Formats: sequence, structure tokens, C-alpha cells
Amino acid sequence: MTAQCEATAKLASGAPMSFFERYLTLWVFFCILAGIFLGQAAPGVFRSLGSMEVARVNLPVGLLIWVMIIPMLVKVDFGALHEVRRHVRGIGVTLFVNWLVKPFSMAFLGWIFIRHLFVHLLPADQLDSYIAGLILLAAAPCTAMVFVWSRLSNGDPLFTLSQVALNDTIMVFAFAPIVGLLLGISSITVPWNTLFTSVVLYIVIPVILAQFLRRHLLAKGNFDEAMRKTGPWSISALLITLVLLFALQGEAILKQPLVIALLAVPILIQVLFNSALAYWLNRAVGEKHNIACPSALIGASNFFELAVAAAISLFGFQSGAALATVVGVLIEVPVMLLVVRVANRSKGWYETGLANQRSDHENA
Repeated sequence: MTAQCEATAKLASGAPMSFFERYLTLWVFFCILAGIFLGQAAPGVFRSLGSMEVARVNLPVGLLIWVMIIPMLVKVDFGALHEVRRHVRGIGVTLFVNWLVKPFSMAFLGWIFIRHLFVHLLPADQLDSYIAGLILLAAAPCTAMVFVWSRLSNGDPLFTLSQVALNDTIMVFAFAPIVGLLLGISSITVPWNTLFTSVVLYIVIPVILAQFLRRHLLAKGNFDEAMRKTGPWSISALLITLVLLFALQGEAILKQPLVIALLAVPILIQVLFNSALAYWLNRAVGEKHNIACPSALIGASNFFELAVAAAISLFGFQSGAALATVVGVLIEVPVMLLVVRVANRSKGWYETGLANQRSDHENA
């Protein structure tokens, strides 16, 4: 275990939720209202911002996304990848849920709710786009906020760090193929060039830049101070992006305000299902509670900054896909705090089950 790895784990496990993070749902709600109001008051300004594109990449959003993502990725220590061998069963559960269950279960829930149960309550021309947004949301495992959820559930910080590093490594290669596969299965046209461009712009390049910046900060000895100063940047850039998005989405939302609530239903079910599955599987394979918690929490939460960026690049500011990813942002904090609370309160049940497993094994 390197000293750098220990330092990053300490930072990740010890940093409290920031003011912005704690009230993220409230800020998102205010951004919805502010965006709708500003979009109605100055539509020309926001149409101009929305049209500033090069190769279907919106330049203002591209800059904001980098400000969101890079400070998060600086915290990721890819040197922690060797730590995965210490908890192979927990890592196995994490990978199974994140890559083989989560994206596919979300596509299935989207098919059930968007194409069938809610089909008459949603605009017909956006049905495919809503499903695409849900798929993008589920195909991007959480990178930054999982450190917060892990700390609140007393999760093992080194395990949390190692599973984030492994997930981010896999995401570089698996995000585009999984999204493309599920969009194809859902009969949604896949703009492959734009999809791969999004992966390069919002995953590959930020990862490379973040790791160079991380090494520089560690060499200078001011890594912790830089993380504290740049902490609010990610959330602030996200909120500005949401104002832009809702300024352009405002007309559609005012006509059908129920859309946000309907999109929240499959997202909520997916979060609860995947967190419960990962939590139970860790107990079944005999992992400790402080491993099961971060494993379950990363399976429930999403890298919503990446999902928002990809949705805007692939389908545009005014698409249902962009709106669906933002609904994920809206419910992220309250739902994840609920999952944390359940994990903490069920610790006795979890550890009793582990003790019974050990006893049965010894008796056998």
C-alpha cells in the first residue's frame, strides 16, 4: 500500500459533505425554477448558447463538464487498483452489479414504464429519448459522491478507493459499447461517432489531465489544500449547466410538468433494487459490513455529470435524454441518504447472518 493511496483514502473517508452536496436536491430544484424563468425571459440568449457547437459538442457545456469532472477524477488513485485483491468477493459483487445488472435493469425498467405504463402520459416524440437518458445514467458508475456515501456508512476507505479506480478504468472501455448495445436493443438510433467523441472528451481526456494534475499536486505537497479549494467547482459547474438546460427545456416542462415525476419512478426503483442486490450478495459471499456498504452504494448511485454531458452531446439540450439524466441528479442525494440509513440500521441483521454462515461452515 503506497503512502499516496493511504493519503487519498484518508481524504475520501474524512471529508464531510460540503454545503452544496448536502443540499444538492434543493439547489437542483432552484436551478429548474431559475432556468425556466430565465429561458422565458431571455429565450434568444439561451438559444445562442445552445447553438454554440462544434461537431455536435456544445462548447459552453463542454467547458463546464470538464470543470465538473476533472476535480473528481483527481481524487481517484489508479495506484489503488492492486488493493482489489484484498477483497475479491466484494469487488466481484461490485463489478457484477455495476456492469452486468445495473445498465440492463434500467433499460428493462425504461421499457416497462416509458413504453408501456406511462406511454400515454408522456410526449410521444420523446419516448426513445427518455429511455436513452435512463440508459446513459445507469451506464456511468458513481465516481465522486460514493466517497461521501461510504464515509456516512463507515465503509472501508481503501476498498471504496480501489473499486472506484477499477470502475473508472473499465468505464473508459465499456461505457460506449454498453450504451450502444442497449440503445440498439431499444431500437434507438446510435450516433456512434458522437458517442465515441463523448467518451474521449468526457472520460479519456479528463482522466489523463486529472492524473497529471494529481501527480503535480502530490509532488508539490499541496494535494489536500487543492482538493478543498476545488471541491465546490464541480457542483457549481453542474448547477450552471442545469440552468442552461432548463432554460431550453422550460417550454416543454411547463406544458407537461408531470414528466419529471414519471421519469423519477424507474430511477428510484433501479437505485433501491441494485443497492439491495449488492448488499445481499456481499452478505451471501461472506464480506464484512464495511465492504458491503460501499459496494452497494456504488451500485446504486451514478456518475450523473458524465451522463448529463453525454446526453446533451448525443441528443441535444432540448432532448428527453438530457431531462432524464437531470432527474437522476434531482433525486440522487435524498435517495442515497435513505440507502445509507437502511445500511446502517441493518448492520445487526447483516452481521448476525455472517455469524450464522461461519457457524454452519464450522459445523459442516
